[in-house]
Amino acid sequence: MGERVYGYHAIEEALKKAGMGSTLYLVRGGGDRIRDLERKAILTGKVAVKKVSKDELERMMPGTDLRGALLDLGGPRRGASRLKETTVEEFCSSLGENDGALVMVLDGITDPHNLGAILRSADQFGADLVLIPERRSVQANETVVKVSSGAAQYVPVAVVTNLNRELEYLKKNGFWVYGADMKGNSSYEEKFSDRTVIVMGSEGDGMSSLVKKNCDYIVSIPMQGHIDSLNVSVAAGILMYEYRRNH
Repeated sequence: MGERVYGYHAIEEALKKAGMGSTLYLVRGGGDRIRDLERKAILTGKVAVKKVSKDELERMMPGTDLRGALLDLGGPRRGASRLKETTVEEFCSSLGENDGALVMVLDGITDPHNLGAILRSADQFGADLVLIPERRSVQANETVVKVSSGAAQYVPVAVVTNLNRELEYLKKNGFWVYGADMKGNSSYEEKFSDRTVIVMGSEGDGMSSLVKKNCDYIVSIPMQGHIDSLNVSVAAGILMYEYRRNH
């Protein structure tokens, strides 16, 4: 099989861009949502539909709750699954002289569920670019695409070899870098610049020391609960909202 997508929302989005050679596997006797996916696949004119038994479907991705549907996009598997890929250079060159932009930098996110949730929020809050390091970070896979509900196919993503080098390049192009850390200034009081980079650190250790030194500002999210930190995907969504609230 080629690259695979599962989850109703993720499949619906992937069908919009699926090419020839794609196959949608559906469990026999499925309900309304399965029939709706079948109809949408047929309407593409490119995606073959195959009905299989529940056991046959489960053997395609053992241990995964496929909910009766699996889309095989054909072709070789790739590390970055159906990302809307670009480079930092291409992104910066596409900006007009007075254009603002929001860039999310993910410094060592290792949980695919967190990456998927961040990409979903990035789509909702209109983040213009997401940077993911090539090493010591989860890459887009079937789980990421599913959790993002298909947003992974719409949010521009740059997979980079050196985060600090890319941060310096963004600074030269008018961006100010805000790192998320519990000891930073309140994000509620921060006036994010028109061209903003928000850096989210890893789930356990936060930002690396070099990346933290490269930040112009350190910001935190004020909290009143008994737990001392937020899930990184939740924190990323809040900070994206804070930027959009003022722009």
